[in-house]
Amino acid sequence: MTSKTDAGAAQMDPRDEIVTHLKPMRAFALSLTRDVARADDLVQDTVVKAWTNIDKFAVGTNMRAWLFTILRNTFYSERRKAKREVADVDGAMTERMSEKPAHDGRLALTDFRRAFDQLPAEQREALILVGAQGFAYEEAAQMCGCAVGTVKSRANRGRKRLAEMLNMQEDEAMELTDQATVAVISRNPTM
Repeated sequence: MTSKTDAGAAQMDPRDEIVTHLKPMRAFALSLTRDVARADDLVQDTVVKAWTNIDKFAVGTNMRAWLFTILRNTFYSERRKAKREVADVDGAMTERMSEKPAHDGRLALTDFRRAFDQLPAEQREALILVGAQGFAYEEAAQMCGCAVGTVKSRANRGRKRLAEMLNMQEDEAMELTDQATVAVISRNPTM
């Protein structure tokens, strides 16, 4: 035997019928979650899933049962997922997993190259040998045919000039994706 509400619901657009079941869905979600906010989120997720999959609903069947099944399955799927998740209250794990956007490094690298190209050839040479290539000051001096102090002076002046052109403070680190470039501007001559 079919009731009046079932007969009326069978003739209504299934999307319109979803709305008529919101209160019972919320009560069911609240009984599962025991949390008002989570229950509301669960109902919203259920409505979204039902709306996007309305073509799978067989018109003339029990819409309420279909919605409750979606709600229940969504709830248990979220619980299974939550068991696999790790709490990261202080953000330590997320911090290790995060990655700086690649475009930031490319933009900084472009600025660096522009500034580096403006340095005198002797300073560029010293920075490349000592910073990027990792040679000791003594080795770089021998390759350049000059005194160790001269190479140190050229590298130091080059670093200072780069920092000025890049508007960097003395203690500020330049975040680049290119390790060789980081080595060129760092105070440590080895990578």
